[in-house]
Amino acid sequence: MEIARPKWISAAALLLTAIFVCSGRAAAQEDPTETKPGAFLAAGAAFSAYKLDYGEHWLNGYSVFLDMNLTSHYGIEAEERSLVFNQQADVNTRTVLAGPRIIFDPLMLRGFTPYVKFLVGNGTFNFPYHYGTGNYFVMAPGAGVDIQLGHSKFGIRLIDVEYQDWPQFSFGPNHSYGVSTGITYRFYTP
Repeated sequence: MEIARPKWISAAALLLTAIFVCSGRAAAQEDPTETKPGAFLAAGAAFSAYKLDYGEHWLNGYSVFLDMNLTSHYGIEAEERSLVFNQQADVNTRTVLAGPRIIFDPLMLRGFTPYVKFLVGNGTFNFPYHYGTGNYFVMAPGAGVDIQLGHSKFGIRLIDVEYQDWPQFSFGPNHSYGVSTGITYRFYTP
């Protein structure tokens, strides 16, 4: 079954591709040390909107995440996302995922930090009208852009795009894709 993807998903993918291509060229002159992302620990919360294969519904919800950058380019992200479609039917999903994250040098516009990630973990799906609940393996490649607000510990997760693959879903492979946007707070920055 072919799913019609909204035009904004294609536009977001094109924008992120352009950012990643330009970020390599924008680093012709070395930035001062204080503008590089470096090692840090950050937590955040975001609003999420996802399109599911199951029932072809949009689900809205929230996510919380923890980013631990081990170096200026490599880190680990862990996230928990909860999405709800319809309170009456009680269709909802919850994912708990973690995996590597690669951070690119900040762009010429100071503070913009693009990244890519590949998360894996568990997804819980509650079927309509409490007919059942299933736990499934989930893989989720994604990308996004964070913005640090000056020298503050606060930042904005401008966009986080993720494609989730539930390969062992009860009714055949299930896929979802969506976007999140929210806030971040850096607890530790050397």
